[in-house]
Amino acid sequence: MENLIKLSLSLLLFICLANMPYGYYQFVRLAGLIGFAILANNSRQQGKQTEMLIYIGLALLFQPFIKVALGRTIWNIVDVIVGIGLILSLVSSKNQN
Repeated sequence: MENLIKLSLSLLLFICLANMPYGYYQFVRLAGLIGFAILANNSRQQGKQTEMLIYIGLALLFQPFIKVALGRTIWNIVDVIVGIGLILSLVSSKNQN
C-alpha cells in the first residue's frame, strides 16, 4: 500500500507540470495531505523518525486549507523534487528487500 501511495503521489505531482485546471491542483493538495499523512503514520509505526518528520512537513506543505503561495515556477520545482524523492524512496525500499 505504501508503494502505491508513493507512486500515485509522484504521478500526480508530475502531471502538475502540465497546464491543468485549478481544480486538479486542489485535488493534488488534498491527495498530498492524505497520502503524506498516511506515509508519516507508517514511518512512525516502523520507528523511522526522520522519514516521519519529512512526511509531516510535506503534508503541511501540500495541505489545502491554508495555502502556501510559492508561485507556479517554485511549485513546479517542488513538485519535481518531491516526485523524484518519492520514486527514489521506492527504488531504495525495493533494494533493501
